[in-house]
Amino acid sequence: MAERSSKTPQDTARELYEEAESQTAKALEQLVSKQSFGVVFARGAENVAALARVGTDLADLVLRNLRVAGRADITRLARQLHRTEDKLERVLQEVEELRDELAARELKAGEANTNGSSKDAAAGPREAPRAGDTGAAGR
Repeated sequence: MAERSSKTPQDTARELYEEAESQTAKALEQLVSKQSFGVVFARGAENVAALARVGTDLADLVLRNLRVAGRADITRLARQLHRTEDKLERVLQEVEELRDELAARELKAGEANTNGSSKDAAAGPREAPRAGDTGAAGR
């Protein structure tokens, strides 16, 4: 009884812990000494390596799909934008030339109508004849 009273609960807990640790160590040594443990460990390592590769491939795909533009991409896009602007400017110039041609044709057609037959002249507004003007009104 004297021995039991000299042990504190902390000493008892320490002894139980050391005993559990030694039993666990013996069980693990037996487990590791078998060939099957090596096979399972090797397959586990293969799986970890495969998961790491899948993870890096996934990260590469994410970065590729983000499509972050680099300096070369921006330069190429700027050149393409300038080419498009130049083409648009050429189209606008052609449209302006066509408008000028259309306005000139309408002006010529309007002049032909006013200098044409008396019916056309009667339909349109009349101007007062000028001195020396020998148009349809002077005949």
